[in-house]
Amino acid sequence: MTVFHRNDSLSPLPDHLKGGVVAIGNFDGVHRGHRAVLERALQLAEARGRPALVLTFEPHPRSVFKPDQPVFRITPAPLKARILEALGFQGVIEYPFTLEFSQRSPQDFIQSILIDWLGVSDVVTGFDFHFGRNREGGPAFLMDAGTRHGFGVTLVDAFRDENADVISSSRIRDRIAEGHVAEAAGLLGYRYTVEAEVIHGKQLGRTLGYPTANMALPMEVPLRPGIYAVKFRMGDGSIHNGVASFGHRPTVTENGRALLETFVFDFSGDLYGQVCAVSFFGHLRDEQKFDGLEALVVQMEQDDQEARALLAGVTPLGPVDAAVCF
Repeated sequence: MTVFHRNDSLSPLPDHLKGGVVAIGNFDGVHRGHRAVLERALQLAEARGRPALVLTFEPHPRSVFKPDQPVFRITPAPLKARILEALGFQGVIEYPFTLEFSQRSPQDFIQSILIDWLGVSDVVTGFDFHFGRNREGGPAFLMDAGTRHGFGVTLVDAFRDENADVISSSRIRDRIAEGHVAEAAGLLGYRYTVEAEVIHGKQLGRTLGYPTANMALPMEVPLRPGIYAVKFRMGDGSIHNGVASFGHRPTVTENGRALLETFVFDFSGDLYGQVCAVSFFGHLRDEQKFDGLEALVVQMEQDDQEARALLAGVTPLGPVDAAVCF
């Protein structure tokens, strides 16, 4: 799959991506609701014999409009691209979102991007997609443009879960922030996953018999502090079960920065500097302060056993879960 970073120099689109069926949206989380749009685009592309593409925007528009209020990204760009590849897309176009871009007219967006640059055969997007200056472009505008310029437009209704509730990125963010990672997985269609570089820590875990791979997550990640059963993907792609602690380590430090510390089962080696991934399968307990290291180690042994038991019977939730977490 090609990840194409369009820039202001009007660099040409590769020939093999022109004339495609293009799904448009931010798609943060690439959740089950998004996949109603994405799967429709894939179906149309197969029927038309055209490449299937995704046009998305980086950074997240809310981060541009409110830079002092960073958005919790469920799927940062690299992870989102990997998920879209697993779904079957031939290309992802990460269009730079700037204040200047947000002021372009919807007519300009249609003409310069969809027609002149992408040469779209079809556009697929959500029923409430708006674009252009002051969100002047909407579904009716897009449908009319398709009729005038000869490309198809498919608008997909909101996708609801088994309880008839709309699946949204904000709803999933709330589940993750509350530590309900299993419920978040049900909405995503795969286990919530983070990626970061393994960094040096105080190596206290090593002295306690539980060496950990330490990762500093972005400050805007609101994951509930606690202990989780996880799968750990190393830089070489190999995957191990593990148990992870996210939080401030109150037993051994005061007011430390929140870290994700993963004890990787059945592994010994050096992971420093590798960009690794952690997928969350279950929340075991909240973070707590113990009366000394001995009590901490006793609890760590229990966490180890609970995580192993939880992970022993897990199976992929679907193709995305299989590609990302297994």
